[in-house]
Amino acid sequence: MSIRIGQGIDFHQLVEGRDLWLGGVKIPHTKGALGHSDADVLLHAICDALLGALALGDIGTHFPDTSNEFKNIDSKILLRRSFELIKTKGYKVINLDATLCLQAPKIKPYVKQMCEAIASILEITTDDVSIKATTTEQLGFVGREEGLFAQAVVLLNRE
Repeated sequence: MSIRIGQGIDFHQLVEGRDLWLGGVKIPHTKGALGHSDADVLLHAICDALLGALALGDIGTHFPDTSNEFKNIDSKILLRRSFELIKTKGYKVINLDATLCLQAPKIKPYVKQMCEAIASILEITTDDVSIKATTTEQLGFVGREEGLFAQAVVLLNRE
């Protein structure tokens, strides 16, 4: 089969004293995501979508949070490595659709930068990258600003 679809999802706790990285862009905010790496929830979801599309496991399999090699690593590196795995299997990304779910901050001013960073790594155009955001209308852990999550779907095609 030459066309494959992958879906990824990731969650992170929000805490004070950490930078907030989303889509490879540092976002000014009073809290950041807690994690072994830079905890970029959006890039992690995209990694899982890429890997899942070709049944290659998940981000934790390839970049375990028990390894010091990945401590505080820039998630753009993880995305690049995930994409290289896709390329070695002979696939390319057709498009990506992702949704961030967080109460604050508003990310609209940063979406273009995120799309550019992601498109550059995945060797596609920004027209092939969709990033949306939503809140939970102050419901649950997202609404209380205790955490955030992201979902991503990718379409791959064999080159």
